Amino acid sequence: MDTLKCPECFAPVAPEDRFCEACGRNLLVRRTPLGGPTGPAQASCILCGSPDIDDEDYCTQCGRHQPSARDRVEYTLGAVSGVSDRGKRRARNEDSMAFGHVAGKGVAAVVCDGVASSERAEQASQAAADAAVDVLLNALIDTADPEQAMIDAVAASCFSVEQLVEAEPMEAGGRGVAPSCTFVSALVTENSVTIGWVGDSRAYWLADEGSKQLTTDDTWAAQLVFEGVLTEEQARTDRRAHVLSRWIGADAGQVVPQVVTLQPTGPGVFLLCSDGLHNYRPQPEDLQPLLPCGPEEFVKVALEAGGHDNITVVLVPFTPRAVE
Repeated sequence: MDTLKCPECFAPVAPEDRFCEACGRNLLVRRTPLGGPTGPAQASCILCGSPDIDDEDYCTQCGRHQPSARDRVEYTLGAVSGVSDRGKRRARNEDSMAFGHVAGKGVAAVVCDGVASSERAEQASQAAADAAVDVLLNALIDTADPEQAMIDAVAASCFSVEQLVEAEPMEAGGRGVAPSCTFVSALVTENSVTIGWVGDSRAYWLADEGSKQLTTDDTWAAQLVFEGVLTEEQARTDRRAHVLSRWIGADAGQVVPQVVTLQPTGPGVFLLCSDGLHNYRPQPEDLQPLLPCGPEEFVKVALEAGGHDNITVVLVPFTPRAVE
């Protein structure tokens, strides 16, 4: 039998241990890597094979810039899985995802889409996702109120993104655009899910008995559709369709997420995604048939449709606890 090891310090642990005696890590909690992927995607140059890659991901031998580890990110933790891809048109991947689970308690998942017109968008999205998932995992451990936990998670995300401005102030005389991102998250327990969002990243419920979109976009277009000024088709094709009305960032003011809680009666999957997917497949009935192939298939569909934006998809399966 293989010896169990702590995922933090790799010290031996027993199956019944809740904490690692060597480093103190909570063994009931697993999450995606803090900070996400960093550095080049490969240890050696893709052109000449040299292992000498500098801090800016350029080969010191031939000068070739190396693909970033963020260009294609894939995580799997138990039944939860996610893929984030740079797409075909963007210079870098400014989407981020973070998720984790607490044994016997539930799952927390977050997707953030960095606003491309802002400074350090990929840092903003990663900081926001990491901060939020930590709050939500702690809420699962403490069995805290899920809707308040979602509000607290967004507050933590806002603070972490604001810190990016303080840590690296804008140059004197230059205004720049404060780092910012969108946010969507799911806090899933054995009998319910709480969804929170800010911006136009979305959550869907996909199930055989009926699929539906769970979020409403915080955009100029969605607001005009709600007011009856535009039809959904007119809004979707308008050049201002993706202008955000709410976002996470130092210039966003006070941000409180929209929050909904559901109690599905049958099995299904919660899908969190950035607009790199739903720009091509906005309707839930068009997403549900892709489920058997996992998040890779959703990303593939968006890439084949054009891949104009970064694409991130996280799938969280859900089966309600049987009532005894």
